[in-house]
Amino acid sequence: MEALANVATFREGLTPEVSEFLRIRGVLNFAELPWHSVECQPFYAQIISAIAATPATEQGWPILCLPSRVVTSRDLLPVATMTALFPRHTMIGNACWELYCLEHGIQPDGQMPSDKTVGGGDDAFNTFFIFLDLEPTVIDELISGKEDAANNFVRGHYTIGKEIVDLCLDHIRKLADNCTGLQGFLVFHFRLSIDYGKKSKLGFIVYLSPQVSNAVVEPYNSVLSTHSLLEHTDMAVMLDNEAIYDICRRSLDIERPTYTNLNRLISQVISSLMASLRFDGALNVDITKFQTNLVPYPRIHFMLSCYALVISAKKAYHEQLSVAEITNSTFEPASMMAKCDPHHGKYIACYMMYRGDVVSKDVNASFVDWCPTRFKCGINYQPPTVVLGGDLAKVQRAVCMISNSTSIAEVFSRLDHKFDIMYVKRAFVHCYVVEGMEEGEFSEAREDLAALERG
Repeated sequence: MEALANVATFREGLTPEVSEFLRIRGVLNFAELPWHSVECQPFYAQIISAIAATPATEQGWPILCLPSRVVTSRDLLPVATMTALFPRHTMIGNACWELYCLEHGIQPDGQMPSDKTVGGGDDAFNTFFIFLDLEPTVIDELISGKEDAANNFVRGHYTIGKEIVDLCLDHIRKLADNCTGLQGFLVFHFRLSIDYGKKSKLGFIVYLSPQVSNAVVEPYNSVLSTHSLLEHTDMAVMLDNEAIYDICRRSLDIERPTYTNLNRLISQVISSLMASLRFDGALNVDITKFQTNLVPYPRIHFMLSCYALVISAKKAYHEQLSVAEITNSTFEPASMMAKCDPHHGKYIACYMMYRGDVVSKDVNASFVDWCPTRFKCGINYQPPTVVLGGDLAKVQRAVCMISNSTSIAEVFSRLDHKFDIMYVKRAFVHCYVVEGMEEGEFSEAREDLAALERG
C-alpha cells in the first residue's frame, strides 16, 4: 500500500498537461522518452521534481527507474528486466538500478554532482531499459498493471503474457534502434531469440524457496521456465533463494532476510558481471566473452555464481580479506548462490571478475604459473558500492565467480524431485491445462531437466 500511495503522490505532482503528454505517448517507462528532444524538454524539470518529491519505501525509491540520467559506457539493452511470471525479477531490476545509481553518483532526482567522475569519463547520459511485469503489486511501483499470472507459468507464457508480447517487442525495438552498437541483453525472463537471434542473451533465473515463498506450484513453474530457457538464452546464471537466504543469515547476521536483503545481494552479482562495460579496468571483458569461454555446448549453458566478500558492517572493521583469501572463498559451498556442493562435481570453466584494490600480480598468485588454466579473469578498478544503511559492508575488494560446473546437477535433481512428487498425482495440472497448455509439455520439460541432471 505504501508503494501505491507513493505512486499516487508522484502523479499528483504532475500538471494535467504533463499527464496528458505521457498518456498520449503511451509509454511503459519514462526512460523511453527522448529527453533531449524539443518535445520533451518543457516537461523534463517537472517530472524530475515529482520524482524527487516522492517518498522512498523499504525497497528503495518506488520509481527509481524513472530518472533518465543514468550513465552507461556501452550500449547494452538491459538492464532490460522483463518477466512473464515471477514478480521477483522486477524487484531485482529495481535493486540493480538502485545500486547502479549509487555507483555512478546519480542522485534520487536524476541529477549528478558537477564534480562527479562517471564511468571513466563517459559523458553519455542515456541508458536503455524496460521494466515489464504482469504482477500489479510489483509493477505499481513503476507504472500500473492490470492482472498477474497467479503463480501460473502458463498464464504468463501463453495467455496473459502473450497479450503484451508484441507491445513489449515494439518498445524493445525502439530502444534497440537508438543503440549505436547493441551488444546483448540482460534477461530475467523473456523471449528475444526470434527478433534478436544473433545478439547475446544473458539470463538470470531465480528459484524460490519455502522460506520466502508460499507458492505450492513453484516446482512446476521452475521446471517449465528452465525448459524455456534452454532455447531462448545463450547463458543462464542460476540463483537460488534458499542459498542466498542462508548467506544472509550466516554472513550478514540477518535472522529473517526479506526480499530486499536478497535482491540487494543479487544486484551485487549482476553489477560485478557488468562492471567492465561501465568502468575502466586492467582486464575488462564484454558479454560475448562470457559465452565464448564458459559454454562448451549450446545446451550446457547454466552457470553457478558466487560472490565474495559478503560481510556485515560490524565485522568489516577486522575482517578485510586479501585477494588470495576471497579467491579461495568463492570455491566454498557456503559461498554459492545456488544450493549445491562444487566439491561433488567438476569445473568445466570459470570466470573470475575482480573489483576494487586488485592487481594482476595478486590474482595470478592464486593460480599455477607453469601451465595455462581454464580460469579466465577480469579486473576492474571500481570498488564495490553498497546501499547506505544497508546490510552489506563497503569493502576494498570483491570477486564474482561464474562457473560452469557439473555440480549444478544437484540443483536440477532437487527441483526434479519436488516436481515428481506433485506430478505423479497430477496435482494442480488442471490449472495449467485450462490455460491452454498440453499435459505432454510437462513430460517434455521434465525430460529436458533429466538430461541436464545427467550432464
